[in-house]
Amino acid sequence: MTDSASPTSLLGRPCRRQALLTLPAQEAHVSAARHFAADLLETWSVPASERDSAVLIVDELVANAAQYGHERMTLLLALDHETLHIVVTDSGAAVKRHRPDIAPDEHGRGSGIVQYLAQSTETRQTRSGREVSARLRCSP
Repeated sequence: MTDSASPTSLLGRPCRRQALLTLPAQEAHVSAARHFAADLLETWSVPASERDSAVLIVDELVANAAQYGHERMTLLLALDHETLHIVVTDSGAAVKRHRPDIAPDEHGRGSGIVQYLAQSTETRQTRSGREVSARLRCSP
């Protein structure tokens, strides 16, 4: 884990603050990522309502990475003026898997929640896996 207020950003442009957490891609680590995000955003003085939305986005994105990733997953949080960037990467393929053991009404709502809460979302396949990003407006 790194936490930095340096002008060099993993997003390729200056950011006020950023932090990176890398964990094994296992569902048992989703709560650790959620607590990490909540504590960090509180430290960064992100208002409670925006922090709650961001933590819900982190929870959904990391849960997907844990479910479909193979080795590790990373969570990048970067606060750039009034925008919080949430980027989750994993080592999985961008393949939609059908799970017959889960009823359709109990699975698949996470992406809708993320799209509702975020200003924008983007999913892209990288050489090493999948990257999902969400941007959320945050008050100073």
